[in-house]
Amino acid sequence: MTSAEIIRKLRSQLGEPPPLPGHGQTAMRHAKFWAAGAEDLSFARIAEAHWDAVAILSESGRQPKSGALYGVWASESPGHALRMQMDGDALTICGTKMFCSGAGLVDYALVTVTVPEKLLLEVDLRGADDSVGYDYSAWATPAFQETHTGSVTFTAHPIDEHAVLGKAGWYLDRPGFWHSACGPAACWAGGAEAIVQYARANPRADAHTLAHLGAMHSSVWTMRTCLEAAGREIDATPGDSALAQVRALTVRHVVEQQCTDILRRFARAYGPFPLSMAADVSRRYHELDLYLRQSHAERDLELLGSRLPRK
Repeated sequence: MTSAEIIRKLRSQLGEPPPLPGHGQTAMRHAKFWAAGAEDLSFARIAEAHWDAVAILSESGRQPKSGALYGVWASESPGHALRMQMDGDALTICGTKMFCSGAGLVDYALVTVTVPEKLLLEVDLRGADDSVGYDYSAWATPAFQETHTGSVTFTAHPIDEHAVLGKAGWYLDRPGFWHSACGPAACWAGGAEAIVQYARANPRADAHTLAHLGAMHSSVWTMRTCLEAAGREIDATPGDSALAQVRALTVRHVVEQQCTDILRRFARAYGPFPLSMAADVSRRYHELDLYLRQSHAERDLELLGSRLPRK
């Protein structure tokens, strides 16, 4: 999809958001994210952020602005802290935020600031040509070009006095942070399933390809079962932050490992042709490989190990 097609499709679905996490239909929510990833990973990346923002707003007791598309810009990079401050009588934010997907495409963003304290803000981006600048020049890969991922610089950008969501630290402390962390994993899984669908539609009869196909099919089943089970568990204990963290880190590891195995097996089974000459599958392959790096790999495993209850 082009950027325009992504935004047009997402706007057409504003009246049909996925179920909120922890409200009894979380497995269906994961299925919606999976379907988005299976259709187009660039679309899934923008849609996942918008749907996450809707869930965050709901958790804070708010509704999204009517007809608005949202991003979630919460990446924190050393030396790039955003500041919330008073400029005369106006409350503003200043600084640069990196890894902002949907920059220049979305109407609002939920943005983290760290100075004077760690807060989450609902920021209106409409008509802010003088106070919000977008820079995509550092994005060197063709993967996810359509998501307009780049750095956003706020220059005394005015915010409403009611922009703050929750108290200091609320964004990371709430159970919903970890419930929503399963959303990207569902998108990864959907993207991987589409690669397996290509393999099934282009069969080869040799034993090695068939063995890889069987293993990839098994990985898809494993991921689907994992996400369905996680959805049921979230609905059973929606307010348990400690359990939510362990579950989310476990789900993300399982899905990341299965997706990685699919990528490895697909390339070994089909060689360079689909990765270099089949545009759709090549794009999906490289986008999935990049998207998986939202998993922090061994760092997340170390955190998971430290959070397991001791018997």
